[in-house]
Amino acid sequence: MLVTINDLLTPDELAAARQLLAKATWVSGAATAGAQAAQAKNNQQLPEDAAELPALRQLVLQALNRSPVFFAAALPLKVLPPFFNRYSGQSNAYGFHTDSAMRLAPDGSGGYVRADISATLFLSDPDDYDGGELTIEDTFGTHSVKLPAGSLVLYPSSSIHAVTPVTRGQRQACFMFLQSMVADPGKRRLLYDMDMALLQLRQDIGEADAVIRLTGTYHNLLRRWAQT
Repeated sequence: MLVTINDLLTPDELAAARQLLAKATWVSGAATAGAQAAQAKNNQQLPEDAAELPALRQLVLQALNRSPVFFAAALPLKVLPPFFNRYSGQSNAYGFHTDSAMRLAPDGSGGYVRADISATLFLSDPDDYDGGELTIEDTFGTHSVKLPAGSLVLYPSSSIHAVTPVTRGQRQACFMFLQSMVADPGKRRLLYDMDMALLQLRQDIGEADAVIRLTGTYHNLLRRWAQT
């Protein structure tokens, strides 16, 4: 399931993120790639010891926490701390790859987080760079994604995906991985579709008896399928 969320960041948040990134020092993005992905990855990334990283991460996580569409689509159990990358000049592309299934937990426990869903939050305006499309292959074909700054796309971590070469300007973005309470993507899609349909029904007819009963069915399915 591929879901986009427009204007996840407010204009003030986007401006604050850009201001922080303007002061950042970038390093090779290969540090966070798995063995296969490292061979295809040619971009830059904000290092873990970057002074700007804590404020950037807090900004993004606060935006995620207030988004009901993000919760409905992802049903997040664990969200790894967001990363930030840049494509420009000679570090301008990321070939086709699959994200690693397991990611080391950031709490130092030695445990792992299963990557069910990947996300890209665009921080550069589309007119400011050429290329840089996020290309995602799934069972319904190939999708090319290039969103307005401040907008987010969610897609399965299991998908084959790439970032096409940036031939002009620079593309800055935030990317992240999360573990869902509902691991099965088919079940997760059913719950998302039902949640969105219920939202529309409430707007159209209010809390009618049928809407109340369907809402109960949604939550009972979530109880049956979710792992916490």
